[in-house]
Formats: sequence, structure tokens, C-alpha cells
Amino acid sequence: MEVRTIHYPLWHTSVQISAFIPRQGVAEYMAMVIPEPGVGDFAVQLEHIRSTIEYLLTEEWQGDVLPLLKRYFISDAANQELLLKAMRPEKCLEAISVVQQPPLNGAKVCLWMWLRSGAGLPVCRHNGYSHYFTVGMSENEGDSEQQTHTLLVRYEKMLDSWGLKLADQCIRTWFFVRDVDVNYAGVVKGRKEEFVRLGLTEKTHYLASTGIQGQIADSRSLVLLDAYAVDGLQAEQIRFLHAPEYLNPTYEYGVTFERGTAVEYGDRKHIFISGTASIDNRGEVVYPGNIAGQTRRMLLNIEALLKEAGSSLADLAQMIVYLRDIADYPIVRDLMEQQFPDVPKVIVLAPVCRPGWLIETECIAIKAGGNPEFRNL
Repeated sequence: MEVRTIHYPLWHTSVQISAFIPRQGVAEYMAMVIPEPGVGDFAVQLEHIRSTIEYLLTEEWQGDVLPLLKRYFISDAANQELLLKAMRPEKCLEAISVVQQPPLNGAKVCLWMWLRSGAGLPVCRHNGYSHYFTVGMSENEGDSEQQTHTLLVRYEKMLDSWGLKLADQCIRTWFFVRDVDVNYAGVVKGRKEEFVRLGLTEKTHYLASTGIQGQIADSRSLVLLDAYAVDGLQAEQIRFLHAPEYLNPTYEYGVTFERGTAVEYGDRKHIFISGTASIDNRGEVVYPGNIAGQTRRMLLNIEALLKEAGSSLADLAQMIVYLRDIADYPIVRDLMEQQFPDVPKVIVLAPVCRPGWLIETECIAIKAGGNPEFRNL
């Protein structure tokens, strides 16, 4: 994995980029666009991001690379969401996710992009695979349990319209929960009930996922759902990760997601690591109250999951780091910069689902190699 950081003084932005470029086939990139804090209001920072993206796409990548997914991390959805939508280009085909998870570097907005060469949109189809990014699913009636039921049923119907099934083709989900300390229990119950109905249990499998605090402008919306599905995969191409020496199965403490999922293609492997905290194989919080200790244990758990997939931290393409307490930001920032100076990453304010966990990180790794029995990406 090639990683680098580019600074654009003209627009007061920096961009961390990871690049997976095979000798033949599809190149993949992750980019984190980070405005300089304190320079302009939200509209100005958004315009700086837009100018940076335009330069990257037209000059850096010469028009051959397109974004499949954009996720905007914003600081104040009530005042920023409509403005962001108004500034969106009319012919925008990529999936655009927006969530209030304030960037802790002090910027009002940061952007994560997943890009590929030769990508077709709005559904990326190539070499027999179809990639579906479904984002921004929300509901404003009922409690968090009812909204979770509604959103999963809605997503299931969308997948069915494409000839897909949630249990077979969905690779990853994100549940963003308003006031997670209050509403997460309802999400857990609603998701578990829907999964049982669909045959997703501890005896079969779950999905890689993150359940974290996040919200949109509508105060009645308690749950926001994003998801990623792939059509064209054989069952043998999907492997679920456990690392039992380090982490316990999630169902042992009542939740229903996989620690990670590896998807193997002919020329590479995608590894999706779910939101991972400082936990041991008994389900206990490791280093209670100690942010540095929790950060190190969290990274050890991530490393163990990657190792099980035949990968390592050197293959990381992006990271999203969630913190409960803004006062912990300087310590976490320094630890992350020491170990991952150029890996695309953002640290945001988003309390984790269990109060004792001070930090959680999700990430994606791309490993060269793959399995020649399968088609290339």
C-alpha cells in the first residue's frame, strides 16, 4: 500500500491518500480531505474541499479515477446539512453519506472518499462484480428499535429489487445512532430480531458493522443506516474474522456483528474491520479510563484480525477513529501520527456504544495477491 500526504496551501487543505495500483486491472484509492481548522466558515471549508477534489480528479488522476463513495463528517448537521446538499453538483452519481461526527482537529467538515479507476456509476460494475453503496437511509417515526426494523426491511427490499439478499451479498453496514447511550439498546434489539428472521445467527454469520453515535439534522431520526453490498461473489470468497485469542464473539455480550470480513478477489483482498475497541476475549474493557492503554490494545486487536486475514497494518487503506471525550484527542492524535503518519484517517467525536470504551476504530485494508480461482476485481 502506497500512502502519502499532499498539502494544498491555496485551499488550506491537506489530503492523505492511499493507493493500491496493480500492474494490470483496477487501481483503488482512499483519500481523506482535511481543511485547515479556523480558516473560513463551513461554506468556505466546503468550497476548499470541492476545489481540492476537482484538482485531484482532473490533474492528479487525469480524469481516470472516480469516487464511488464520499462520506462527509460535519460538526453541526442542523446548520450545515442543507447547505451541503445545496452545494452538491447536479450530476453527482457517487454515493454521498453525511453524518454529524465533528472532526476533532477543529475543522467544521472532513471528507473520506473511496475511488477506483475506470469506475462506472451509480453502480460500479466490472469483471462480473457489481458494487452497491446505499447511504443515508433514515426514518423519523418510532423509537430506535422500530426505526432499526424499518430501515433493515427497507434495505432488504432494495436489495431484493436488485436480485440480492442481505445475508448473502451485504458485506458491511454502518449504524449511526443519535444519543448512543440512550438509543443503542433499541438498535441492538431491532437488528437482532431482523437478523434472526433473515437467518443471520451465531450459528451462521453476521455482517461487519459499526454502531456508533452519529446523526442528521432531523431530530426525530434516531438511526441512520449506510451499507455496502457486492453481487457476483461466490460464497468461498467471503471469510469472517474472529481472532479468538484477543476478542470474544460479539453474540456473547448480546450484539450481532462480525469482527471483520475479508473478501477475496483474484488479484487482491479487501478486509473490512468493524468498529473495534479495547476489549479482551472475555468481553471485558481493557485499561478502563486509560486512553493511551485503550488505544494500544485496540490497535493490537485490529492487528490480530488483519493477521487472521493474511494481512497487516501495512495494508491499511483508511481509518476512522471515534472518541467519546474531546479531551483525549491530543493523546490519540499523537499516537496515530506516530504509527500511521500518512494513512488516510480522521478522528471524530462519536461516543462508542459501551460507555467504558473511550475509543473505537474501523478500517479497511487492501492486500495484494488474492486467489487465482476467483475473478479479479
